[in-house]
Amino acid sequence: MSASQIIFYIIAAVIIGGGILAVTSRKIFRAAIYLLFSLLGIASLYFYLNYEFIAAVQIVVYVGGIVVLIIFSVFLTHASGDEMQKPVLWRALFSGLAAVFATALTLLYITEHTFIPTANAAVAPSVKNIGLQMLSTTQYGYILPFEVVSMLLLAALVGCIVIAIKIKTKE
Repeated sequence: MSASQIIFYIIAAVIIGGGILAVTSRKIFRAAIYLLFSLLGIASLYFYLNYEFIAAVQIVVYVGGIVVLIIFSVFLTHASGDEMQKPVLWRALFSGLAAVFATALTLLYITEHTFIPTANAAVAPSVKNIGLQMLSTTQYGYILPFEVVSMLLLAALVGCIVIAIKIKTKE
């Protein structure tokens, strides 16, 4: 086994371990921290694949944006040290079956698809080319997904504000 494979398996273990711990942890603050490690693992996978721009976007948007908003909303609304209640058995079973079905469907699509290696990519992975392609309005432009991601961040911000607002009870 080469060093490249060992690095990939370590990164994959961090991603999968963080994801599993994030959904199985009973403490909400720890679940957010495990999610942080999983997202950092995804960013390190992008760095490993020499996609520095996408890795930086992953860190800025998800690690720096979404996870920080989740942690702040947890601190503002709940006691971060309290344990969450145990999930109902049928919901946990349904979630597990849905995850197994989605994994099987994804593996089926991957095995059915024939991947054709190409020598030249549509866009060279440099920051200038990615920026020009992202803001392009041509057929292969990414302005619409760029706007959708900005709306996602706005919705996450509004959701965190709504969660953080405490309703005053009348005494």
